[in-house]
Amino acid sequence: MTQQDRHDAIIALVKRQGYAAIEQLATEFNVTPQTIRRDLNQLAEEGAVRRVHGGAGLESSTVNTAYHTRKTLNLEAKRRIAELLVTQIPDSASLFINIGTSNEFIAEALCQHSGLEVITNNLNVAAILQHKTDFNVIVAGGQVRSRDGGIIGEATIDFINQFKVDYGIIGISGIDRDGSLLEFDYQEVRVAQAIIRNSRQVYLAADHSKFQRNAVVRQGNLSQVDAFFTDRQPPDTLVRLMHEHGVELHVADDPAADQPASA
Repeated sequence: MTQQDRHDAIIALVKRQGYAAIEQLATEFNVTPQTIRRDLNQLAEEGAVRRVHGGAGLESSTVNTAYHTRKTLNLEAKRRIAELLVTQIPDSASLFINIGTSNEFIAEALCQHSGLEVITNNLNVAAILQHKTDFNVIVAGGQVRSRDGGIIGEATIDFINQFKVDYGIIGISGIDRDGSLLEFDYQEVRVAQAIIRNSRQVYLAADHSKFQRNAVVRQGNLSQVDAFFTDRQPPDTLVRLMHEHGVELHVADDPAADQPASA
């Protein structure tokens, strides 16, 4: 069993039980407790499990990880995803960028472009792009969430509905095995749904820690996006879903996998 296989099996076991002790996992996988501790620390850093004394439990499905913690998780993976995604955005395009730490890395990568028009409900994205004198950056109105600079609410939805753009770039907190795109905030979900409706093409950016991560609010389905950008090959169930619906799969740093999932 490879380390990745063991990590996947640990996540599955913790999901079944809600909690798993280090001793149980060491016996289950015939490795030392020290190896399991390293596994759990890595999985906790990726947001796949919650590290607790003596073992690991599930991440909450109702409360998201703190913004400053999420900002530091999987940094290199997010950068690689961002660099790959922006290769698909031409200069002088119009786009939405919504809330999420991955989208902030995408905003940084877009600074090499020219002539973009960007509508965003993410104050951090606006701050990153504000120095680009050849960009037209438009910030949606609405209620500002103090914890992460996201803008939400009915006024935000009304604002988004005034536009029809070339690309909608969205992030997500979790992707269930049936392709459900999951978030923690109902108001954030409604804004993201408006972005999906008003984009000619929808690009989803999510690192591997989002695969089968639980969150309480359903935003939509993976089948609704045009392209999915990630850093590892998704589970087979998601790959099959993308094949069925013609969703392009782009995997960062893996040229062989950077191919359309559709036939």
